[in-house]
Amino acid sequence: MPSGETITLVGAGLNGPLLAIGLAQRGFRVEIYERRPDMRKVRMSGGRSINLALSTRGIHALTQADLWKEMQTIAIPMKGRMMHSVASELTFQRYGKDDAEVIYSISRSELNIALMNAAEVQGVRIFFQQRCSGINLKEGSLQLRDEVTGEGRTLDSMVVIGCDGSASAIRSEMLRQSRFNFSQQYLNYGYKELTIPAGANGKHALETHALHIWPRGNHMLIALPNVDGTFACILFLPFEGMDSFAQLNTHSEVVDFFRARFPDVVPLMPGLAENFFANPTGAMVTIQCSPWHAEGRVLLLGDAAHAIVPFFGQGINCGFEDCTQLLELIGQHRGDWAPIFAEFEKRRKVNTDAIADLALENFVEMRDRVGDARFLFRKKVELALEAKLPKVFVPKYSMVTFHRIPYATALERGRVQDRILTELCEGIERVEDLDWSKAEQLITSQLLPLEIAA
Repeated sequence: MPSGETITLVGAGLNGPLLAIGLAQRGFRVEIYERRPDMRKVRMSGGRSINLALSTRGIHALTQADLWKEMQTIAIPMKGRMMHSVASELTFQRYGKDDAEVIYSISRSELNIALMNAAEVQGVRIFFQQRCSGINLKEGSLQLRDEVTGEGRTLDSMVVIGCDGSASAIRSEMLRQSRFNFSQQYLNYGYKELTIPAGANGKHALETHALHIWPRGNHMLIALPNVDGTFACILFLPFEGMDSFAQLNTHSEVVDFFRARFPDVVPLMPGLAENFFANPTGAMVTIQCSPWHAEGRVLLLGDAAHAIVPFFGQGINCGFEDCTQLLELIGQHRGDWAPIFAEFEKRRKVNTDAIADLALENFVEMRDRVGDARFLFRKKVELALEAKLPKVFVPKYSMVTFHRIPYATALERGRVQDRILTELCEGIERVEDLDWSKAEQLITSQLLPLEIAA
């Protein structure tokens, strides 16, 4: 690597520090500029810290950075979904084929703090309350404004990577270029963060090793466990109309709504209404753009390039996979930035577009279908087919979550497999009644064996 070359990252969220660690390990000097205060010193306001679902792609990236063992101390394995009916009946649906296939609930803020600490150990310098107010794309010079003093300055850098999220200041500047493509699509749904406090003796009040979900057709509540015995809950409702945030304006309306839709959770949330009104209502957006790079000096990465909605639990995993693949390309091209950036976008964009579609599809599944008996039966058939033909038929959820199969491949094969499942499940009620000869013929004639990356 070129000795002494400094790479400037904008944004000290999750992707910025992880990428910085990999760059520092490869001999680069790295500086990060972050608009917000240092969350290790200043308590951040609530309502924007949805727990994350860490799975194979993210774990691989943390392993590459020698951090996964440490991060397991702040993560809880979740073996499947625990569905709660309106009548408070519980149904458990395993995520994978066995207990080795789990996802991990991890606090966004705790993970962010751990990554920043690890980056500083590697010699990365992080500057807080430094807002990026512009960038000269040809020269790679950043305009920064100190959020405390209001003073502005210009910072010259050989390479600038925008890790500054869905509201990226770097992307805003790239929008000024001719032939820059950009689209954003907001859901007509919002989210509200809530909390289930720890029970007696700091224990979880619900099953610890599950993602809890209350699916209710046009809305839902989910809960992810924290290591301190609490659950981070997220309520998803339309902004307007029936069963919407627009209808919940008073403490009594909130409590009555929960008693009618989520009765078993009300006794677990003694401060429900206060919690509801203390936290903001967030919006969810899908962002797609191109190109992700400019002048061989500037690159967008993570949500800055491809924000997605959270319903497949892949936001963090997709961003961390960005870091992994960019670092691989840096090793291959020896710091020749123009081909690195071009190849990075070529590899990633088709896959980030695919996971954006998959996330929107999974929203409908989580909200409308996970409590449906036929849907649960299809899931059983999926696992049976995987057990019979493990290299050919891998459930779509597993391809995305428990393997590093490209997202575009998972999307394409998932659609083929959905058609096969529809045909095989028609007219039967039990896995034992499956026509195995027909199943094998349909699968082997339409799907080639997978090259599965662990």
